[in-house]
Amino acid sequence: MSTILLTGFEAFGGSAVNPSAQLAAALAGATVGGFAIETMVLPVVTVEAGDRLDAAIDAIGPAFVVCCGEDGRAAEIRVERVAVNRREFEADNLGTACRNLPVVEGGPESIEATLPVERLVAASLAASVPAAASDSAGTYLCNEVMYRALHRGLGGRSSPQAGFVHVPRLPEQGAGRAGAPMPFDRTLEGVRAMLAVLAGEAASGSHAART
Repeated sequence: MSTILLTGFEAFGGSAVNPSAQLAAALAGATVGGFAIETMVLPVVTVEAGDRLDAAIDAIGPAFVVCCGEDGRAAEIRVERVAVNRREFEADNLGTACRNLPVVEGGPESIEATLPVERLVAASLAASVPAAASDSAGTYLCNEVMYRALHRGLGGRSSPQAGFVHVPRLPEQGAGRAGAPMPFDRTLEGVRAMLAVLAGEAASGSHAART
């Protein structure tokens, strides 16, 4: 059975929970459209998060990689269009700060997602779950793992279609900096609809045509 690898992140920034980790837990072992869903929760630790993702891609050989993370500014699910080769943040969960450092030394300034961004957004909207495309994944760990997943193909390595999905905070976390929280069942419904689109594309042959 073909596989979709979905990742989330552990809690960070003083919060006890992370909705993306809950997505990984809820979807572990599920099947969507004939695809097995493999999941993992990544540490909010620079370099290590990307290394673990890289190893999982090598071990599992998924057709698609959907990395997920929390965005305190979001009031809807956001599908990222691009990752940038930059790490700029105050501290990860080990207290490491980065100032204008590359994700991959010598890598391109930016890399576009290879997931069908607009179709994923449309699938969530069709399920009545707010969603939008986004042009900035930030410069924290979310952007870092997205860039790492996409950079694989530039070096001739096995490179599944990959991208990043930001999800809003949970109601129990309170409102974020500019966004409203979203109940977890709504987030899960939107992400499931997105995974079904990927499985459907593979079944129709459109996935194979791009790889």
